[in-house]
Amino acid sequence: MYYPLLLIALVAAVFSSCQKGSLSSTNSASGTLSKTASTSTVLATGSIAIGTTTTLASTHIFSSHDSIYLTHCFPRHGYKDSIVFSTLPAAALTYLSTNYSGYTAVKAFAIKDSTKTVINYIAVIKYNGNIVGIKFTTTGTFVAVLEQEAGQDLGDDNNQGCHQGGPFDDRGGFRPDTIALSAIPTVVKTYFTTNYAKDTLLMASIAPDGDYVLISKNVTLFATVLTPTGTLVAHSQIDARNTDHAAVTAANLPAAITTYLTATYPGYVFNRAYSEKVNGVLQGYDVIITSNNTQYLVQFNASGSFIGFKPIH
Repeated sequence: MYYPLLLIALVAAVFSSCQKGSLSSTNSASGTLSKTASTSTVLATGSIAIGTTTTLASTHIFSSHDSIYLTHCFPRHGYKDSIVFSTLPAAALTYLSTNYSGYTAVKAFAIKDSTKTVINYIAVIKYNGNIVGIKFTTTGTFVAVLEQEAGQDLGDDNNQGCHQGGPFDDRGGFRPDTIALSAIPTVVKTYFTTNYAKDTLLMASIAPDGDYVLISKNVTLFATVLTPTGTLVAHSQIDARNTDHAAVTAANLPAAITTYLTATYPGYVFNRAYSEKVNGVLQGYDVIITSNNTQYLVQFNASGSFIGFKPIH
């Protein structure tokens, strides 16, 4: 079945609204979206809309009056069909359960070309309170994490990703999520230093939900997520390799790393990167990025070839 504009109604509001834009309106009082991109724009960009409902707006810091779109889901003259999530290829389901442990299934699609041949699958999941759209091949091999854009910015000639104040405004430098270690709230830092006294803090960031994500080293790398009031959300090892870490700028990463990140995480935001050495010999790189509303640690070998990744928060 062909859907020119498919809205996925979510059970939780996870995105904020951007500010002004040229949009069409619907009736927000009835729980539908009050702003969307045009059908022609959606089709031209191969996008799938993710909607939020007004019933949850009062319990969330984000407004529900805009729609967010997964972009480049299907080719020009292609389309998408909804499918039962469990009918995704077995390899795709294994990938999701392995790399996004504890995820909640939201929606799944078969992507077809103009001849009605399935060319890709897309899984939309909820992970750590955020929506993640993931594209797979027909055999279930991972392809990319799909970029998300606010409806009013879909197809924006400036290609800035969002207006200031929206869910992705960190792309333009308005709200960088990485903060100085000195800016960590006292209650958060006190919990961390009390419970992980042997860890050395490397970086801190603020997640879209307001939680603080602390990256530290205690032989290997760990991520600790704490609420603004200092309550522990999660503490996990994100890199098991025992190496010496040194900060690396984005400009000094191997070109192969930048190429991979751009293709695999379109619209990603660079947070921090570290080289890994053993006895002075380069072993690889750890790169921490934000793709839409999810933070990842992506690992590469010394030549810049991808090794693996781990969602942090």
